[in-house]
Amino acid sequence: MTTPESAPTAAAPYAGRRLRWGIAATGGIARSFAADLPLLDGSELVAVASRTPERAAAFAAQVPRHPGSPAPRAHGSYAGLFADEDVDVVYVATPHSAHHEVALAAIAAGKHVLVEKAFTLTGAQARDVVAAARAAGVFACEAMWARWQPGVVRLRELVESGAVGSVHHVTSSFGFPLPFDPAHRLYDPLLGGGALLDLGIYPLSFASMVLGVPEEVRALAAVGGSGVDEAVGFTCRHPGGGLSTGLSTLRASVPAAAVVAGSSGRIVVEAPFFHPSVLRLERDGHEPEVLELAWEGGGYQFEAAEVERCLRAGLRESPAMPLAETVALMDLMDEVRRQVGVRYAGE
Repeated sequence: MTTPESAPTAAAPYAGRRLRWGIAATGGIARSFAADLPLLDGSELVAVASRTPERAAAFAAQVPRHPGSPAPRAHGSYAGLFADEDVDVVYVATPHSAHHEVALAAIAAGKHVLVEKAFTLTGAQARDVVAAARAAGVFACEAMWARWQPGVVRLRELVESGAVGSVHHVTSSFGFPLPFDPAHRLYDPLLGGGALLDLGIYPLSFASMVLGVPEEVRALAAVGGSGVDEAVGFTCRHPGGGLSTGLSTLRASVPAAAVVAGSSGRIVVEAPFFHPSVLRLERDGHEPEVLELAWEGGGYQFEAAEVERCLRAGLRESPAMPLAETVALMDLMDEVRRQVGVRYAGE
């Protein structure tokens, strides 16, 4: 159903030129995103910001760019990036703990935003950002890159076509052993550390995409000495009675694969399930079919392409990652943390 927020607005002023991106932060995820942006003819990186001019300048000097395009401008503050009149949309790639503040500041400056997942620390913060974006009339989206990966798009097509009948169950996991380091952001509760926000959002969002937004969750966790969830497992009940199980962990090497099970077969999504190149269709009474997919780059261009597509169409959110679903999943993770006894600073 079309909502006022997802309905096209007046024609966006991007015809005949590239969409101009700015990136807030210069960490690993920002570098991966910037490296893939030149794969899109219709988008370009024009500015980057860090908390220090030196980091911003080093990042700007190193990122790939379109032939003949200048290096992106380097801003030594996020405020400088938001004041840059040549920036149309900001990719918020800061640690989770800063998403809320940085996204609100970008929106207040009239910028569209693509906010790295998890969208914020809490459901309340997510509602703040969504409300601000709607009030300002700008585009906002959670950077759940899995939604636009070719393998995941193909999976959705298979599910919607009834390839395995009615889907009733999804299982997935994501994790790796990360030696304890109190200075690492994933072990720092002040930065929203833990397995849930960084890794658990993947199985939760994947199950929500396939079965619908969860209606109920039950969770257990192993909480470490720094107070973050080092491993968390959850089972969700979805509309119509579908069930999903997920695991995220900083303690063990888990498969990072997924299984979508239906009444007449299953689809095995080989690792990594959020960025898959191989799907295995196992239909009852048929020989298994292996579907292989390939693409150029690291896969981050697909979320950028979705932002570009939406903005050129005058949309203010992505139909594939609706803001209402983003808020609902943040609320769900709040409930997971409540059940396992994990709190963030300021709660």
